[in-house]
Amino acid sequence: MRLLFLGDVMGRAGRAAVTEHLPGLREDWRLDFVVVNGENASNGMGLTGDHAKALLEAGADCVTLGDHAFDQKDMLRAIEGETRLLRPLNYAKSAPGRGARLFEDRRGRKILVAQVLGQVFMKRAFDDPFSHLDAVLRQHPLGGQAQAILVDVHCEATSEKMAIGHFCDGRASLVVGTHTHVPTGDAQILPGGTGYLTDAGMCGDYNSVIGMDKAEPMRRFVTGMSKERFTPALGEATLSGVFVETDDRTGKATSIRMVRQGGRLEAAGP
Repeated sequence: MRLLFLGDVMGRAGRAAVTEHLPGLREDWRLDFVVVNGENASNGMGLTGDHAKALLEAGADCVTLGDHAFDQKDMLRAIEGETRLLRPLNYAKSAPGRGARLFEDRRGRKILVAQVLGQVFMKRAFDDPFSHLDAVLRQHPLGGQAQAILVDVHCEATSEKMAIGHFCDGRASLVVGTHTHVPTGDAQILPGGTGYLTDAGMCGDYNSVIGMDKAEPMRRFVTGMSKERFTPALGEATLSGVFVETDDRTGKATSIRMVRQGGRLEAAGP
């Protein structure tokens, strides 16, 4: 199976990059299933129902969220009506929607997608991601009902992402980190056959401070004072993520490649 995961979509520029590039990539790379993290797609904070619809229409089969899952209040309703939207498993017991779901590609093969939030350096305390993931992965052993399993780890600390990757090794096809908006260079297949990347980066303008217009973040770093709200940068965005090919029989990764398309970063792909 040929899977593509795209990192945090950042504001209008990120949405435009997905809309422009993803339809062609689906065809050119013969993609079977695409997951997009839409965490910051609406003005840099959360995701609206309309913007979720646009990402899905552009070619995403599933859109994951993160710690800003419900910053846009209409997501409370939208996630109940759109089963292709996933919030983190460990967000809150009373949160609407689901944190994991079994999907089906066009050939009828099953793909499990799950998302968890990390605990280290996050602004609020979330439930233990390991126990939540363990329960889902025990219910869906790799190579059984699910031909592929993809886990989005929305997390600040690289160490915690790596620990979750090793925890899932041999139990998932791909574990990929999101949230920090900077792509890491450690794409690899772990010893048990799980594809892994610490952070997929963002789909956004890299002439910025993690996707935000540079002026206000730099003012705060230099002076320690805030003057205005953060606003997403609006230059040409780079589509960042990871491509994984898996064995349908075992569900394990057979190849992994970083993805960068458009914008300022050097192009990369399968």
